[in-house]
Amino acid sequence: MEAPVTLPGLTVRFLPEEAALENVMAQIKEGTAAFSVYALARLFLQKPERYDVRVAAAEDQAPIFRLGEAGPVSMDRGVLESAAFRTLRDQFYQSEVTTAEPVKGNFTSVARERTTGTLLGPTNYHGYQPQLRKLYEQRFRRRLSFPEFQRQIEIVADPALVEQWKEEVRKSTSFTTRDAETPLTFTSETEAERHFRDNHLSNQIQETREAVIDGVTSRNLRDRGIARLIENFWASEVRSPSNMMQELTAKFRTGGLHIFRHRRGMLFVSPIRPKAIEEGAVSESVRRILELIKETPRIRRKDLADKLIAPETNPDESSKARMALASDLRFLVREGHVVEFNDGTLDSPRVKPPKPEGDAAAPAPAAVAESAHVEPAAVAPGENTDNHS
Repeated sequence: MEAPVTLPGLTVRFLPEEAALENVMAQIKEGTAAFSVYALARLFLQKPERYDVRVAAAEDQAPIFRLGEAGPVSMDRGVLESAAFRTLRDQFYQSEVTTAEPVKGNFTSVARERTTGTLLGPTNYHGYQPQLRKLYEQRFRRRLSFPEFQRQIEIVADPALVEQWKEEVRKSTSFTTRDAETPLTFTSETEAERHFRDNHLSNQIQETREAVIDGVTSRNLRDRGIARLIENFWASEVRSPSNMMQELTAKFRTGGLHIFRHRRGMLFVSPIRPKAIEEGAVSESVRRILELIKETPRIRRKDLADKLIAPETNPDESSKARMALASDLRFLVREGHVVEFNDGTLDSPRVKPPKPEGDAAAPAPAAVAESAHVEPAAVAPGENTDNHS
């Protein structure tokens, strides 16, 4: 049974990933629709490719260790040291895979690690013990003793697995240093890692009080304490994404978009600033549109047309009336006098009640994080939805 995970006292905040955010803002600016900030925040949190994670330690806490400029983080320097070569290998070494002659010998079984499915080879093969030790050092040393790890090894008498191991063991990888006047080539991963530790490792791990990592990296941290902490914060943020909403509203405003509150105080973002219109200064057709939308909030264009254009109207006149209605609606939406949401519904802008005379200005209400009544269009690359856990 694994020991309980100790959660570090770090603060965690989720940020919209820059490319995904640019994509969202471009989509909003291309149209005239208003999107729920709450729903957009939830969509950013759905996929790790769409968000970054900022972790921070207070001044009186232990520092955070970070691998490389954008790599994983840990509260334990040793965790990063053990994973440093595999994480940064391609940055410092060029690898080449070669295939040797088939393995000679009559083998009827192969050892396999149960939890990962890694084939280690027959126990009487000369490379079995080094492979066993290598797997333990790379993946299990931090949470299991070597005897406990050995109990996870099973012997499988399966001809297909024996053949699979034979093909795997034929392949060997050499590593050649990059950016060196005299490139060095190592015929084994062990030799290359030793060279990396002697020449690069000390410069690749830094202490910091704050680090931002991408969402994908956050799901694959070897530090189980930070990984669990991020997962807990993620679950809480998905339920009520107030922090992500704050990040998005700030970015949207900086990008020239408009944030406004609508029914129930919910936040929306739009390329158009909603504003009321003096109905006395508009044409009769526009006045009828505004009155019907006010009487029937969340009405759709088709329903609006059906109510304003009599069914007995002849086809030619009906077509002209619908074109005129579309023109009037386009004007009203683009001027902000009618709000069109991205689900196709229409509504009047929210009008603030007049302030009582003599009263001080009331503070703006806090952001409301509740279920949105419109769902935005796709906002980031990829179509599959998934959960953090």
